[in-house]
Amino acid sequence: MGRSLLFALIGVTCAGLAFALALGGAAPKAQAQQATWPQWLLPYIGTGDGQIAPVVIARARALYYQKLQAGQTRNPCYFAMDATRPNGVGQQGRFYVICERDQVFKVMSSGHGNGMNLQTVGNFANGPDCSEHFSNAEGSLLTMGGAYMTGEHKTSFKGYYKADGKYVPLMRTFIQFEGEGETANAVERQIGGHPSVVIRAQCRIKPPDPAYAQYADEQGYVPYGEFINYTGKRSNGCTNWSWADANEITRMVQNNPTSLYIYPESRDIVAVGRGVRGAYWNAACLRAIGRPKFWPRASLEPAIDRYKKKYPAPPPRPLPICR
Repeated sequence: MGRSLLFALIGVTCAGLAFALALGGAAPKAQAQQATWPQWLLPYIGTGDGQIAPVVIARARALYYQKLQAGQTRNPCYFAMDATRPNGVGQQGRFYVICERDQVFKVMSSGHGNGMNLQTVGNFANGPDCSEHFSNAEGSLLTMGGAYMTGEHKTSFKGYYKADGKYVPLMRTFIQFEGEGETANAVERQIGGHPSVVIRAQCRIKPPDPAYAQYADEQGYVPYGEFINYTGKRSNGCTNWSWADANEITRMVQNNPTSLYIYPESRDIVAVGRGVRGAYWNAACLRAIGRPKFWPRASLEPAIDRYKKKYPAPPPRPLPICR
């Protein structure tokens, strides 16, 4: 799984198994690459719903087998994400689970980083459907493509909500991603994966179950609010899945890390932005955004830091007591 596997399929843009025809003079190379895919996987390679773009699966497989050969994973499955695709659920998802041994290919939903609009810095806010802006700058709240490994699991208490007239606690597990190269600051950025659910806190209550008193504040209260399910919507830069999918992924990588490849990398964004022939981007999202933009960490991160110093966030106000 050398560099030829990693880069052979850059520029594949057409759907289905006819992708080689879109490369013109590069078609023989693409056809040769097609012969290396496992036969069961071929129907899933393309740019239609329920499929994964050839360049994405090529790089995801290369990363997985590199980590497998290096002894960094024993997991029979690996993950990929195509952040150039529209935000969607079901077969319109853009997160992929591939288990070659068991011939499993599954599509899931996953949000993209929402970014921000900072007047003195720039507008790098993304819309709900397609991601236009990408960065590895800390504080940018943007998605960064590249190589990751799943890491430590952290489960935290988010608060109480009511369901069927009963108080229900929400415990949410966060899977830390560990990156390399342009994603090397994933831990500092707190980039990882988690269920796309949260509590929109409204007030504080005494914990109905004494087992959760350990999460109470100094006055003995815990947050209470509305349960929000934002599956298929934006995130703060992390990968977020539906509750069911997140539970499945958590079980898969518990004490058994694996690789995750997220497309696009900065070089892909720059190539598409310059109109390089054959550079891959989902066609629907490219029409919607016009031209993607990569915000380098070296310039954006200091600008965000200066903005925060000039316009510090107000101190958090304690939630009122529920009545």
